Amino acid sequence: MHAILGLGLVAFLVCLVTTPLARNLFLRLNIVDHPDGDRKLHLRPIPRIGGIPIALSYAAALGLMLLFAPEGARIRIQHEHLLWALLPATGLIFLTGLIDDLIGLRPWQKLAGQAVAAALAVSLGARMATLHGATGYKHWAELLLSFLWLVGCTNAVNLIDGLDGLASGVGLFATGTTLIAAILQGNTGLAMATIPLVGCLLAFLRYNFAPASVFLGDSGSLTIGFMLGCFGLIWSQRSGSLLGMVAPLMALALPLVDVGLSISRRFMRSRPIFGADRGHVHHMVLALGFKPRDAALILYGFCGIAAFFSILLNVASLRHLRPLTLLAFCAFVFAGVKALGYVEFSAVRRTLSKKKILRVLQEEIYLQELDRSLTRAETVSECWEVVRTACTDLRFASVRMYLHGVSFEETLSGRADDISWEMTMSLGRHGHLNLTRVAESKAPVLMMSVLHLMQESIKGKEIFLAEPATQMKEHSAISGVA
Repeated sequence: MHAILGLGLVAFLVCLVTTPLARNLFLRLNIVDHPDGDRKLHLRPIPRIGGIPIALSYAAALGLMLLFAPEGARIRIQHEHLLWALLPATGLIFLTGLIDDLIGLRPWQKLAGQAVAAALAVSLGARMATLHGATGYKHWAELLLSFLWLVGCTNAVNLIDGLDGLASGVGLFATGTTLIAAILQGNTGLAMATIPLVGCLLAFLRYNFAPASVFLGDSGSLTIGFMLGCFGLIWSQRSGSLLGMVAPLMALALPLVDVGLSISRRFMRSRPIFGADRGHVHHMVLALGFKPRDAALILYGFCGIAAFFSILLNVASLRHLRPLTLLAFCAFVFAGVKALGYVEFSAVRRTLSKKKILRVLQEEIYLQELDRSLTRAETVSECWEVVRTACTDLRFASVRMYLHGVSFEETLSGRADDISWEMTMSLGRHGHLNLTRVAESKAPVLMMSVLHLMQESIKGKEIFLAEPATQMKEHSAISGVA
């Protein structure tokens, strides 16, 4: 235990000294992040190279332990080979983030670097044990899940880095939770891997918490996320079951939930998944009226509660409470997301109500029947009958159709002086549709869908409906005026 605490202390002291040195150096070199008044709201240029002192401090702590610890005092640890094997993959992630901080990378280039690093880590043995002893397609499923977990964790911490001290604080909570779990499990190797990162993040927060004088940058957030993903995989290997991944997931609940919400929101709005917006969890907390410093503390509180649930799952004497713990955790996350007031999920909830689903189904049935009726119509007069019936169903006051020299017109409801609006819609080069409506008439939701369908269907029949004028006039005598 003394060796573990010493490892953390060395990392803390080295990071406490190297962070301001790196910050001042990059300030002099003018390699800084400039505010833009939109998403970057800091008041002055700030270096975003926090990953450099964190990586140096972490490496220095491990290096000093190997150099100066007496041979007889060195601890033989579980996963020692795996922990050393993961260093190349972690270095690749750090290099990807550093290049992005210094010269900038496109989203797909960053994702490519993450994918290569994750694939390397999985190939070296960082994989979840949810399918212990699996062969064949189950083995490949295990590898794929491990790969997705690493990429997801890497991006999760990166995406939540939007407030002073938030990503580093979230990383500190997650790493601290992993450390406590490792100690409870007697997993010395995992404890020795996590304690230096705890020390680094604790020291870095001295300069990164609001008002920040240095940012993590992608070199920091990507590296922290990737390391936490690797720690989670090592953590899960002690259980050999799917439940083993639940506790690491809880420890990273905030960034992972934020990623899930971002993907869901952008999908529902038909926006690019990698596009930036102001809908992240921390933005929503700020929108509730909290100051950045208070928002960060509130989210720290969320992480602390999630960490508590995660630790409960690792207490052997409380195994009988695991189902209740999982249920309570899910309820906690649901309540937190609901409190943020996302419009997208409120719309989904309302749309998925029984009445809404039935209405959407009924409207789709109506549109398909209308499409078939228009498809079967072979003359202008038959098209008119379908249009007139649809306009009656949509509660228009009057409808007038002009097509290929023939005019049809009918008053459906209301008086001329009650008309509140009128619209004209093209039916191709040789026709148009004129519609009126009264103010008291509530427009059905499918009105524009019906009008668009009628427009496209009749325009598609333009050549077919171009009959001789005499035949047109004969048809128009049914209900119109030539």
